[in-house]
Amino acid sequence: MTWSIIARDPATGQFGIAVATKFFAVGARVPHIVAGVGGIATQALVNPYYGIDGVKLLSQGREPADILRTLIATDDGRESRQLHIMDAKGRIAAHTGRDCVDWCGHIQGDGFSIAGNMLAGAAVLDDTAKAYVANIGLPFPRRLIAAMHAGEAAGGDKRGKQSAALLIHGEEEWSELNLRVDDHTDPLRELERLEEVSRERWVHFRAFMPTRKNPAGITDRATIDAGIEASIKAAAAGKA
Repeated sequence: MTWSIIARDPATGQFGIAVATKFFAVGARVPHIVAGVGGIATQALVNPYYGIDGVKLLSQGREPADILRTLIATDDGRESRQLHIMDAKGRIAAHTGRDCVDWCGHIQGDGFSIAGNMLAGAAVLDDTAKAYVANIGLPFPRRLIAAMHAGEAAGGDKRGKQSAALLIHGEEEWSELNLRVDDHTDPLRELERLEEVSRERWVHFRAFMPTRKNPAGITDRATIDAGIEASIKAAAAGKA
């Protein structure tokens, strides 16, 4: 009922997961990321603990293939699950249970993993991958969304559309971007709109938030406002 892409941006080291489905609130259950370590997407008949327990194992330095074996070993529902994992070394592991609804499967490339089930066909994943590779010049969030648009154009979820999400982590434990469209007639377009809105102030504000290196962050509002305005101007100049 879902397809998703896990990717790591080589320019920034960010991990991102984009996902879409004909089901409510896909962003609440599918994407899981550990900053600087890796990402997991759990889908089909979702087992939330694949994500919850999986990110703990990623944090311990376990390899994706080992994590996958550990997660499905004690789950009697494994044949109805789909799961894919990627770590910072580019290692990937995927599981598609034999009871997942066709079309279902997984593909991977340099720095990305894509999996889906209940899809219109294999072209959904193939076209998602092609678009991700072709749009290397786009900023990471827009590159992920463009890839998902291509998969949707190839048929996407064969039941239709309802929700989509985009989760991106950088160096900090908190997300750099966490966008959810829980119920919409055109969720990927709405996700695209929200990403555009995030660039109005939110992405510029992030630079002033607390970090592990600077636990207080910046709290002077005049400094924050001036910094945001300068960042917005710089971004606008870069488009000129």
